[in-house]
Amino acid sequence: MEILIFSILGLVVGSFLNVCIYRIPRKISIVKPSSFCPDCKKPVKIWHNIPVLSFILLKGKCSYCGSKISFRYPVVEILNGILYVLAYLSFGLSTILIFILIFISAMIVISFIDIDFQIIPDQISIPLIFAGIFLSLLSHDNPNLVSNFKESLFGIVVGGGSLLLVSIISKGGMGGGDIKLNAAVGAYLGPKSALITIFIGSLLGAIAGIIILKKTGSRKIPFGPFLSIGALICLFAGKKIIDWYFG
Repeated sequence: MEILIFSILGLVVGSFLNVCIYRIPRKISIVKPSSFCPDCKKPVKIWHNIPVLSFILLKGKCSYCGSKISFRYPVVEILNGILYVLAYLSFGLSTILIFILIFISAMIVISFIDIDFQIIPDQISIPLIFAGIFLSLLSHDNPNLVSNFKESLFGIVVGGGSLLLVSIISKGGMGGGDIKLNAAVGAYLGPKSALITIFIGSLLGAIAGIIILKKTGSRKIPFGPFLSIGALICLFAGKKIIDWYFG
């Protein structure tokens, strides 16, 4: 029953994440107006806004103008639902779980916005840094998270500072959004996981970059999604990776 509850919660929040992904980079309020079709601008009915199910029943088309609804919408909802269940199974029903769910959803929103616009909004990454600091003040026994305030601050310095150094050396090759994103990762997961996040992100980014370069010739590859994947891997398995490496 609890797994079902977190599945539904993840799907519902995932629907809201789609709103954030569309509106935040376009500087549209995420509160008003209510959900609308991006093409005809008509408001979406409540029963047409049920996560995943509405997409299936509407056959991926707007009920008014018939324009195609992006397949990304159910993908984001399902992805958020799966990760919420994994978070519940990994961290249990506790206060820190709230911060973990926020972290997961933020990674998803950041990834898809960066894919579309090559930006990572400060209104997501900066509050996430403070959320990580607040998390460090809570008592818990999970080894993948920061255990105290000093570790969180050190994680911010190492996570953000390492990418800032890369940006300085490469003369702007690393964006400010990536720097703040990894600072948030450090605030949540600590300095070691922040460095591992960079390594995983760089490895995945390099592989994807080679494939994209061969297929399209484009050299513009957003780093945010790969950092986010690395961060989520460290969220669930950071301690195991660190022990394996140093062992």
